[in-house]
This record gives sequence, structure tokens and C-alpha cells, in this order.
Amino acid sequence: QSRLVESGGGSVQPGGSLRLACSVHEYTYSDYCLGWLHQSRGEVASIDEDGNTRYAASVKGRFTISQDDAKNTLYLQMNSLKPEDTGMYVCAAGTRLPSNGNCVWYDDTNYRGQGTQVTVSE
Repeated sequence: QSRLVESGGGSVQPGGSLRLACSVHEYTYSDYCLGWLHQSRGEVASIDEDGNTRYAASVKGRFTISQDDAKNTLYLQMNSLKPEDTGMYVCAAGTRLPSNGNCVWYDDTNYRGQGTQVTVSE
């Protein structure tokens, strides 16, 4: 059973902000990746054990992924939200490929949360 538990979703108007959080303290293994996946758009943002971050082009400059100092919690700060950001956001764990730094997400429910809904509308 996954111990990735998300919180922080909700409904906001366009231009608004939300911060998602996910408990991740059991998922900081060697070469780990942690990230947020959108139900239909795929990877939105990721962070690896060295703190390197990556963003989908559609959210770059608006979203920020981070971990707390103890690496217990993963965050996604979402600013300037747009209607197309609407969807289920899933917290996920994977591994970083040393060849290119990309994250490979485990297709296993133990490495994915249940998701939290974000709705952006007038």
C-alpha cells in the first residue's frame, strides 16, 4: 500500500494559487525521483535526490516543486493557474536515469498516491 499521501487540492479561479503536499519520507532511496503527474498530461514536475528539478513546458515559470529540509514532504506550488491545469495530480516516486537525468516512474500503486483534484474555473 502506498504511503504517498497528497493534500492541498481544491477549486480556484484562473490566476489563483494552490500548494500541493505529499508525504514522501519513505521514498528517499538512492537515485530517487519524486514528482507530480497530471492524469492526462503526464509528468508536470520532478525533483531528484540532488535537488535537480524539471518542469513540463506548460507549467514552467508558474509551478515550483520542492522538498522540505528533512525530505519528508514534497510540495508543488502552483501559481497563475489556468483552466487547462484542471485535473487529478498524483504524487509519484521513481528512479533517475544516470544517462540523461530523466525520471522513470514506477507503474506500481505502492509508488503512487491516490491523487488530489485541482479545479480551475470562473
